[in-house]
Amino acid sequence: MSGAPAGHTSIVWLRRDLRLSDNAALYEACSKSERVCVAFVVNPPMLRDPSMGSPIVCAFFEALGALREDLRARGSDLAILIGDFTSELRSLAKRIEARAMYYNVDYEPAAVRRDATVEAALRADGLEVAAFVDHVYFSAGDVLQNNGSPYRVFTPYKRRWLDLRTFSPRLPFPSLRALEGRLLERLLIGGTAPVPKAEDFGFSNSAAYPHATEALAHLRLRDFLDGPARAYQIDRNIPSLDGTSRLSHHLRAGTIGVRTCVEQAVSRARSSGPQHRESIETWIAELVWRDFYQSVLKWFPKVENAPFLLAAQNVPWRSDQSDFSTWCDGRTGYPIVDAAMRQLNETGWMHNRLRMIAASFLSKHLLIDWHSGERYFHRQLADADLAQNNGGWQWAASTGTDAVPYFRIFNPVAQGKRFDPAGTFVKHFIPELANVPTKYVHEPWMMPPLLQAASGVTIGREYPAPIVVHNEARSRAIHVFKSTLGSSAGAKK
Repeated sequence: MSGAPAGHTSIVWLRRDLRLSDNAALYEACSKSERVCVAFVVNPPMLRDPSMGSPIVCAFFEALGALREDLRARGSDLAILIGDFTSELRSLAKRIEARAMYYNVDYEPAAVRRDATVEAALRADGLEVAAFVDHVYFSAGDVLQNNGSPYRVFTPYKRRWLDLRTFSPRLPFPSLRALEGRLLERLLIGGTAPVPKAEDFGFSNSAAYPHATEALAHLRLRDFLDGPARAYQIDRNIPSLDGTSRLSHHLRAGTIGVRTCVEQAVSRARSSGPQHRESIETWIAELVWRDFYQSVLKWFPKVENAPFLLAAQNVPWRSDQSDFSTWCDGRTGYPIVDAAMRQLNETGWMHNRLRMIAASFLSKHLLIDWHSGERYFHRQLADADLAQNNGGWQWAASTGTDAVPYFRIFNPVAQGKRFDPAGTFVKHFIPELANVPTKYVHEPWMMPPLLQAASGVTIGREYPAPIVVHNEARSRAIHVFKSTLGSSAGAKK
């Protein structure tokens, strides 16, 4: 820190890293600068993009507000800029006489193009610009096969990832400590906009949406490791339980660093018994999946708009807006699917097991292009992330790398009975079925008419009949995929 040049002011451009702790770019800026200004650009055209949804906008804006308060408590401020990325950052750099800008890389193709444009403009203005790996534990270039090519299959990727972590762990950056005495004073920043509101850009807000602040993220990680993590291996599949970390939207907004998550989990596992340790290791594997899908997006950016498997481009998807809308609204007649979609629509979040069930139903039972479901999820999720969302949808649709074989098609009734045996989750999100006996809650159309009347739900009136018959839909999907992908493609890894 003592080697920082006198008078050297740097900008730290935040995007998906809205925190002060364990922040790579912030740490590097504080290490090499006398003063640091933290900035975020609100870009109206990006917010007007049809892919943008209310839950993620609300999460990001809440995180911005909390970050501003934290910086102001330290005598500085968050420079909130509204407009074009390049022009706003150039203007800020000129105003505060910055000599460098630091930011954390993003693998999304649009972000890569944006960053290249901004970087070129600032370099032309004479600023030094540097980017750092932050949103993943290991960069896409760190975890490669022996021949230097990227992994296409998760299991060997995971083995290499775990080996790397053992011998070369990525510890959290001490950025919170590094920024002491380095933050640019609030009065010197000037020209910063108020924290935006979702409503200002045409988005709705809801108390049911996930909340995102750095303090909440750390509290949730602690509570998870103290509680649900102990039985995560089993409870993570039960949607009626608080059995998951609920950190996905925090990782998306960057209100917590992935290195912090991994290292605290590893530390807890070391001090735990075998069963608890195994559950925590299962959760760490989910973070490895996150890195894997980010790596796939980095090395195979075509997946943003196309299936990973070339042959999957020829799947004759059905174009049925009525069926698609029925799925979106949670009115398919299959309770576990409908409850999942209603959870998504009401809360801006969906349980991971349910994401698989809902995605499988749309792409296999209804044979509707997975792109449609992917786009819908992206608009509805507070944790909307291109790499994760795309990877999950291509896995379920049997079109991606390491995808589920096409002949494995989730039976929504069996899935409901297995993971929501008492119908607790279903009845919470589908109150029409509140009085249906457990025996029929996942297949209410099987209830005799008198029992339907006694339960207050007539199938086809208060709750819809199934949109498709499972066995018929399954046979249709297998025929279509087999004729398109070939008899062995669905099992190819």
